[in-house]
Amino acid sequence: MSAREAIGVDVGGTTIKAARVSAAGVIIAQASQATAKTPTDVLAQIDALIAACDHARVACIGIGVPSPVDFRTARIFPGGYVDLSGPPLTGRLSRTNGRPVFTDNDGTMALVAEARLGAAKGSANVVMLTIGTGIGGAAMLGGKIVQGKASAGQLGHITVAYDGLDCACGRLGCLETLSSGTALGRHIANAGLPATVTAEELLSRNDAQSRGVIERWIQPLRSGIESLAATLDPEIVVLGGGLGKAACTALASVPPKSTWFQYRVAPAICGSEAGVIGAGLAAFERLP
Repeated sequence: MSAREAIGVDVGGTTIKAARVSAAGVIIAQASQATAKTPTDVLAQIDALIAACDHARVACIGIGVPSPVDFRTARIFPGGYVDLSGPPLTGRLSRTNGRPVFTDNDGTMALVAEARLGAAKGSANVVMLTIGTGIGGAAMLGGKIVQGKASAGQLGHITVAYDGLDCACGRLGCLETLSSGTALGRHIANAGLPATVTAEELLSRNDAQSRGVIERWIQPLRSGIESLAATLDPEIVVLGGGLGKAACTALASVPPKSTWFQYRVAPAICGSEAGVIGAGLAAFERLP
């Protein structure tokens, strides 16, 4: 097994990444593309990225998608910023590449990486939120990923404002509508700031306008984390994705409101590569 490798693919709303990883989770080769607009084009991108990373030592392929997934059947449900529910993704890729292909939610894949190699290593009870274009998530209880009857971990869709904004899922006030990267862009625009302003820049400033943007972005995240802590009692809450580190820094300005629920918040150590590393490691773990 030590000589074999896997390819992990992370399909994001902004970028699709692929990497060839060792059984120890070390990235050997990688490639990425800006995410296309249609499912057909996204499938073509996945094919091209797998080909760019391929090698004779590759034994399996793992795919993380930003949608609910039935891990038992690899059925992808509608929803998310990239809807791949129509194409028979797993079977098609397996036939094309001649190797086993395993598909799961991208948040689950990221948590696999952080649990094996990163911020959650050694912890049995973990919640992870991936903050990017949207907000993904996953949970681990007793050392096992929570899968539910078909899909679990849609933590970006917990309600933090019952009369809030419309969400793609069809409900109102989901965490994703207020604390994602997309939401941060909207907060920045509403404050009259340039679209090029980053979270890191806002955090480095000490003016009321910047503090207001950060507070509007991060307060719902703190509320969401508090609800998850009350529900799942994690030892650690890991924040990943492109804005995970910035969100951890911002949370320091919004302390917990209750002392009932004790947890630690930490940025993902595997960073933006957690999705591809976790997808590769998850594929290894599911090999017979």
